Amino acid sequence: MTTSLYDLSVPTFLQTVSAVAGFLDRAVRHCDETGGDPDAFVSARLYPDMAPFHFQIEALSHHAAWGVETLKTGVFDPPGLIGAMPFADLQAMVGRAEAMLQGFRREEIDACAGRQLDLQIGPRRLAFTAESFILSFSLPNFHFHAVTAYDILRTNGVPIGKRDYEGRLRTLPDGGL
Repeated sequence: MTTSLYDLSVPTFLQTVSAVAGFLDRAVRHCDETGGDPDAFVSARLYPDMAPFHFQIEALSHHAAWGVETLKTGVFDPPGLIGAMPFADLQAMVGRAEAMLQGFRREEIDACAGRQLDLQIGPRRLAFTAESFILSFSLPNFHFHAVTAYDILRTNGVPIGKRDYEGRLRTLPDGGL
């Protein structure tokens, strides 16, 4: 069985982006239940020299949606970072990333397989194939920022667990039985 470029990217990003949307919703419910303010999470950090929560959400959104867009365009060009914003705006950003991912068609992404990408990413110029870009750059960065966002919420008392991070697993329809 062959795994396609689409299968490596879009459903993988969607699984976690949907999970992130879910644990952001859970953070709002937690604040409603405890009298907290979700905006208090926006600048929270795990450690003083780490980027804040809002950056984690922006970065994971960019690596997911714009990582896949890069396969088509050959340019990694996500929108510029916005910075601190209301928690509701971070939720909307995740929603936009999810919608963008849902808009990619299997055939358009699979047609990019084997494509060589010569990318300027920050100060570095890096050459990838479409597959190595997704597997060695976008997915690792995406998961780093997604788990860091999860950890910031968890450290700040939001009652989420591993299954919240996993999201909906892509199991066989009948459970494989």
